[in-house]
Amino acid sequence: MSTERVNPPGLSPPTGFSHAVVATGTRLVFLAGQTALDADGKITGDTLPDQFERALTNLLTALRAAGGTPADLARVTVYATDVAAYRIHAPELGRLWRESAGRDYPAMAVVEVVRLWDERATVELDGFAVLP
Repeated sequence: MSTERVNPPGLSPPTGFSHAVVATGTRLVFLAGQTALDADGKITGDTLPDQFERALTNLLTALRAAGGTPADLARVTVYATDVAAYRIHAPELGRLWRESAGRDYPAMAVVEVVRLWDERATVELDGFAVLP
């Protein structure tokens, strides 16, 4: 797969995301929404960063099982029950992302939602990847 991150000079400089990702490859992997569920189906973590880290780990585990790597991610959507809290924790969330997924950011969006499937969940990530 090849990817090109496109960040036009006429747009605000992106921090922790790319404005557009042009991806070419032969396989698409659609990743279901992942929260901070452990192997027993229980939400772990009491803080947003703790839940974000587990949700990201779960997303990347699914991606790797499908044969992909974090660099193959073309799009990720983050659903948060409190965007204000997400913004407060953004530096830590960015660090967690870089440690797990690197600096080749996909196109991303953060969307505030009233609640998630599991009432204890505060964040969910889904997305898709393009594999060679």
